[in-house]
Formats: sequence, C-alpha cells, structure tokens
Amino acid sequence: NTEEGKTNKENILGYLGNKSVPYMIQVYPKDFESKDYILDYLDAYNNGKSEEDKIAYIDQANLMSSLSSNIMDAITIVLVAFSSISLIVSSIMIGIIMYISVLERTKEIGILRSLGARKRDIARVFNSETFIIGVSSGLIGILVAWLLLFPTNAILKELTSLDNVAVMNPIHALILITISVILTLIGGWI
Repeated sequence: NTEEGKTNKENILGYLGNKSVPYMIQVYPKDFESKDYILDYLDAYNNGKSEEDKIAYIDQANLMSSLSSNIMDAITIVLVAFSSISLIVSSIMIGIIMYISVLERTKEIGILRSLGARKRDIARVFNSETFIIGVSSGLIGILVAWLLLFPTNAILKELTSLDNVAVMNPIHALILITISVILTLIGGWI
C-alpha cells in the first residue's frame, strides 16, 4: 500500500526530527523521583484534554518492574510447589518414624499400661514427642535460614550492589514454625 508506506515513512522522518510535530520523544530521568515527577506532570497536562490532544506515554521502568515481578511470582510458585512436595514426603517420613518408635517401645507401652495408663495417655506421649520434633525442627530451620541470610546478602551486594535483599520477617518465621508443628502432628497422627 502506498498510503501505508507513506505514513510509515513520515513516522520515521518524524522520529528522526524532520517534522515540526515530533512522532516520539524519549525522556531519561536521572532517578525514580524524577521519573515520578515527569509522570505527574504529564498526567496533570493530560487532565481535561481531549483524547487526541493528550500525550500518550509509556513508563518503561514500570513496565520492566511489572515484568520482573511476574517472573518472580512464577518462580515463587514453582519453589512453593517443590517445597510442598518435600513437606508431604517429610510428613510421611515422620509418620513412619513414629510407627517404628511405637513398635520399638512395645515393652515400655506394656509397662505403662500395667501401671494403669490408658490408650489416650500413651497416645499423648507420642503426640507430645511429635510436637517436640515439630517445634525443634521448625526452630532449627529458621535458625539455618537466618544464618544463611548473611552470606546471601553479602553475595547479592557484591553482584548487584543492592543492600539487604534477603530478609526474614519474624511473622513469617512464626508461621513457618506453626506449619512445621502442624505437619509433624499430622505425620504422628497418621
């Protein structure tokens, strides 16, 4: 099409500065505060203007951060899936360990029963053992994760010059310990 080719040629010439009305202007702010100021200025300029008089702009920094955020969300979902599989396997292993523990302690269970302990009392012994396993494994996991924060942040600081990328929220740590206790109790119950 001749008309389409002519329009593309005019757009390219406008981009190169051959027209009085530019086709595109690229602005490179020095920091994010300046970028936000420019966006606020453009939004204020566009306020109340007709659609053809408005300045259309693309915030490349915001676009790139949203893309990287989507990639990070996908990576997080994959990591959660892998960790969920390992948690299921560990719950099964805790169930097996508790079963073996019951089999190995039949003499102790017999002695407790002969002294008047009920089945509920013996179940409480093993449930308390699984609770202790859950709390201690959760605390060990949080301690190891906290200790790994220091070398991880040092490596990331060296590679990206970003400070404190890896952080541990205390609320998340408590949630993880709670999940550990719940999973061990489920494993012990099984």
